[in-house]
Amino acid sequence: MTLRNKLMGAVALVAICVPALAQADTSDKRIALSNNYAGNSWRQAMLESWKKVGDQAVSDGVIAAADAFTTSENQATEQAAQIQNMILQGYDAIVVNAASPTALNGAVKEACDAGITVVSFDGIVTEPCAWRIAVDFQEMGRQQVEYLAGRLPDGGNLLEIRGLAGVFVDDEIHAGIEAGVEEHDKFKIVGAVHGDWAQDVAQKAVAGILPSLPDIQGVVTQGGDGYGAAQAIAAAGRDTPIIVMGNRQDEMKWWAEQRDANGYETLSLSIAPGVSTLALWVAQQVLDGAEVPKDLTVPFLKVTQDTLDEALETTPEGSVANVEYSLEDAKAVIADAN
Repeated sequence: MTLRNKLMGAVALVAICVPALAQADTSDKRIALSNNYAGNSWRQAMLESWKKVGDQAVSDGVIAAADAFTTSENQATEQAAQIQNMILQGYDAIVVNAASPTALNGAVKEACDAGITVVSFDGIVTEPCAWRIAVDFQEMGRQQVEYLAGRLPDGGNLLEIRGLAGVFVDDEIHAGIEAGVEEHDKFKIVGAVHGDWAQDVAQKAVAGILPSLPDIQGVVTQGGDGYGAAQAIAAAGRDTPIIVMGNRQDEMKWWAEQRDANGYETLSLSIAPGVSTLALWVAQQVLDGAEVPKDLTVPFLKVTQDTLDEALETTPEGSVANVEYSLEDAKAVIADAN
């Protein structure tokens, strides 16, 4: 079974089971993406997926526009101003990957009050008028520790690499990791750094903290940081611990090289960047008059020892293992949630 089939199966994407949804004409509707950050491979892949699927939707005449905008700084105030500008430009729907779950609520409410559909994903917002698409990030964190517990029954010392400070996703994955350590109490987090979901940042941060740490048996991560951690640990002359990866191509390439050289085993998991395309179609369906629940949950994409080669083969250099959603996929997600 392919990675795509596994992910799609997890959300019951079976077209024959999808009831007919509303079919109003959205060919004149304009949708915009408000993105707060583009400084890592996941965000770049997310934007590429949005452009690919959005451009095709415009070409097919399903919608009139699928424009993407990214703020120059990862600041909620700047993103709020960006959303306010989109309101003035008269977009029919705004899809948001938010810098904060709460700081954008005022701008989001302004958009809703102006009759604009707002769909948040990945970095979601808590404003009740908006739709939210997310994975269970806490479970993603917890499963990392659960995996390590299966590999290391005697427990051990863990290094935690977090994401962008103050962002919803970072807080949720961290909470899941803490829950996993509480559940498997033979593990202890002996150090934590912020890697900002970027290999270079993670490598520098890990290199900075390693001299103060005891031996490390495992590294729990958030994605975009596994390869950087491996490089820092190797440069320090330490034994390689089990590093949980985040589906980035350079991480998986390193993993495959280590597997072939010495039988190295680990796990990799992350939200698929193509979730942006699901958010696009959800916005289109709301504009189309469909009854869409305000909260939709999609599974994270997991790469195992058995699926590593397939994931590497289908992931471009410098990118992230990915799944993009079609309109029919989105209809099935919505139907499954109703």
